[in-house]
Amino acid sequence: MRVYMRKSLLQIPSPSEEACSVDEEEAFLKDPEQIQDELPQPFRMVSKLINTLIDDAWSTIQNRAQIKLAQQLKKQSPVLESTGQIQISGKTNCLASSDDGEYVFAGVSKGLCVFSALTNLAVSAWEEEDVEVTSLCVTCLGGQVYLIATVDDMGIARLLVYFSNFITLIKVINEPEDVSRRNLCTKFELSRGGDFAGVMLEGNGESWLEVYRFPKDSWLRELELAQTTSQKQQTADSQDGVLTETVPHISSVGDLKLSPSVIIMKIKPPKSISGTSLKSPFEVLQKTEDGNVIGSGQNHMISSLQWEEQEIIFQSVYKKYLDTIESKKTEDKPCEGTFNFLLPGGFLPMFGEMKGSAGVPIAISLWWSGNHDLLKYLLVRPTKDKNDKTEVEPKPDVVWPNARPILCSAVSRCTKYIALGLTEGLLTVWDAYLGLPLSVLSIPGDSDIRHVQFMEPHTVNKDNVTCSTFQVNPKTQVLVSCKDGASHAVVSVRGRDTTVTLKGESEDQSSLPSAIQSIPFQPNLVLFMSRKGTIALMDSTDGTLICNFGLPAPHALATPWDPVFLLDPERQSLFIRGDKKLSPDELLEGKVAASSLFIFNFNQFSFMESYRDTQTRIQAAKHPGTWEERCELYLQDRLQSLGDRNKAMAKCWDQLQQHAALVRQRQEQHLNRTSVTQRSQIQSTRVKQGAKA
Repeated sequence: MRVYMRKSLLQIPSPSEEACSVDEEEAFLKDPEQIQDELPQPFRMVSKLINTLIDDAWSTIQNRAQIKLAQQLKKQSPVLESTGQIQISGKTNCLASSDDGEYVFAGVSKGLCVFSALTNLAVSAWEEEDVEVTSLCVTCLGGQVYLIATVDDMGIARLLVYFSNFITLIKVINEPEDVSRRNLCTKFELSRGGDFAGVMLEGNGESWLEVYRFPKDSWLRELELAQTTSQKQQTADSQDGVLTETVPHISSVGDLKLSPSVIIMKIKPPKSISGTSLKSPFEVLQKTEDGNVIGSGQNHMISSLQWEEQEIIFQSVYKKYLDTIESKKTEDKPCEGTFNFLLPGGFLPMFGEMKGSAGVPIAISLWWSGNHDLLKYLLVRPTKDKNDKTEVEPKPDVVWPNARPILCSAVSRCTKYIALGLTEGLLTVWDAYLGLPLSVLSIPGDSDIRHVQFMEPHTVNKDNVTCSTFQVNPKTQVLVSCKDGASHAVVSVRGRDTTVTLKGESEDQSSLPSAIQSIPFQPNLVLFMSRKGTIALMDSTDGTLICNFGLPAPHALATPWDPVFLLDPERQSLFIRGDKKLSPDELLEGKVAASSLFIFNFNQFSFMESYRDTQTRIQAAKHPGTWEERCELYLQDRLQSLGDRNKAMAKCWDQLQQHAALVRQRQEQHLNRTSVTQRSQIQSTRVKQGAKA
């Protein structure tokens, strides 16, 4: 304000020091709006707005408090106690169950332990000094013979066999002659039935996959012969008065000689695409083995000069982005591969697939970290000439390209569907029988996918072969967990929209899930383990918390950031490793906590009654496996859906007729407007010509 203005122009009222009367206070308490309405505008409007905002804020705070209280009450679900306990000497690193549910195998700090799933007692053990098993895979060869694949903390892969309460070492896959030049094993997986095995190895900055074929029938005969010989020897020793151990330990390689396994493939990561030095397309076709330039991405016709020009253009356009990426680039690591064995199936054989026996895989799917492509290799390769000793790297028989790099994958039990988790929350479900994507979906949140798993019932037929119900219109349900802690259940049906349901979302870092697993014997239930050690069971249909699993008071969940647990589908039980809590003084003394396996048998829980009816209907469903049965089911479904398809076709024709009538009407209107315009133009031209005349 200007200082030279007269004081009489600006009259600022002095503050009143007199207090309100008692009558005014009582009137304000009874009806505060009566005094507010006496205020002049715009103060009256401002006062009402402020009061409205305060009321809204207060109601919001009350609603949030009520919601939080309801969530806390909801979280107060019943806590289930363990139904059994197994004492283990040493630290348990991994668990696996047999296909028939008879045994539980545990990888411990000094070898292996085998427990009976019926009595929870140790029946056998294999011990070796300085061998700490960290990964374990078990499958049944036949009868009571079980094949075991292990990987220890030093990256050494071993193949063992368990039969007649004996654990025998068959072979060390990557036994090094020189420790400084050894190859490390990162994954050792067996196919169901023990016909094939895949070993992922790393060495000298490279990685590759070796696929083995095992002489299964020969091993069964040799093991039966060895068992008969051992029984005769024990009988002879008992007659001579020699005592034998009740639980034998066989740990040397020479204890049992079996037929050697055969390596059928050695697959390396795909090479980066480079230009060809050939001058014409005709020379390129001559140099390719089969004249095919489509499929693997390696047989292309891009010259080196064209590739260099494209690289220069790319570097110049995205220079600032590439500089940022290079500044954050860390040390290069060898590519990591993930593979799964695929079973035969489908209406038509794809790309030369040979019809195999039930339960025996015929192909292997493989993808490498940082790569967009899912590769498929047939396990039955063409035989080479004996005189030809050159090793040719196998090429993929089928390539499934994806829009983004692959982060994780899962295969359904029937191996018909393959789910791929891509970067930026993109999920793709492939139909391996048809070679087409069943669905492609973007998960809300734009977070990278950490883990995917099919939510499907675990069923085994009389031949002990895992199968799945054949569906003409397939419906798959995939459990997806993202790196931001959110979990989703994705339901996809061919020809329909895909739905996503939020299952859980973490509020802080301590409550982030460390393990999420679908219950194999009841796919509607999901097991959640958090980093703070809580174990919860949720219903995937509505996201409600069913119960929590509690360990005995002196124990806690071992390594909650990477828990050791096992879901046995045959016994319908949950095995969880728990360690005894140590005091601060014991921790300072360096004592090792005693660990145990706690068992939760779902058959003994009352809440499972409402889920057993659904499971019974699933197990009673028919599982057609032959080509004739699938064709018959397909034709029956087509016959039953004839009426619906006729209605849909009639509706489609009605829509086409309405669209054609609308198009015809628009064309007539356009012609009418055009004719009117032309008549007006002709009339104006005649008028102009008459005026000139």
